[in-house]
Amino acid sequence: MPQASVYNMAGEIVDKVELAEDIFGVEINPAVMHQALTRQQANARQGTADTKKRGEVSGGGSKPWRQKGTGRARQGSTRSPLWKGGGVVFGPHPRQYTQAMPRQARRLALKSALTAKAVEQRLIVVDELRVSAPKTKEMVAILEQLAIPSSALILLAERDEDLEKAARNLPLVKTLPVQALNLADLLRYDYLVVPKAALAAIEETFGD
Repeated sequence: MPQASVYNMAGEIVDKVELAEDIFGVEINPAVMHQALTRQQANARQGTADTKKRGEVSGGGSKPWRQKGTGRARQGSTRSPLWKGGGVVFGPHPRQYTQAMPRQARRLALKSALTAKAVEQRLIVVDELRVSAPKTKEMVAILEQLAIPSSALILLAERDEDLEKAARNLPLVKTLPVQALNLADLLRYDYLVVPKAALAAIEETFGD
């Protein structure tokens, strides 16, 4: 069974914790992770872009000039795509980008990403995580004590408004409730910071 060190907010190892084998010890499946990430990004697309075809733009009710004798190229309507303000050829129209994926496959992708964080020692378990006031400098100090050199995703078992406010001004840090854990955020941030309460919530939510 995989294990992780438990740190306090001063960056000292105070305990060891066993990680759930079915969440942090699965076989990493890059293909399923890629499919799940593609699905998540596709489902986030609004698909509301719309251009007007020549039959939808205004004007063009009459021929701009007669067919022959002007010396100019023949034109039938100012709604032609050749004209400024005319219709658009092959432009985007509202559509659905939604992709389907079995729930078990989505879970496997999430567990693969969590396992990868544990294997690469980018999973930081802390005994507790709190700030005395919603101040960015307190969050910066905590991350420095934990020796996190780059971006970090902080999972919370329940909402902590002070903690969220302390982290939201940091461009490389994001707080997220366990229930909103998703593959895109797991892959976007280098380190995963998890208080013990949130670790228990992960095992309860995503365990088999």
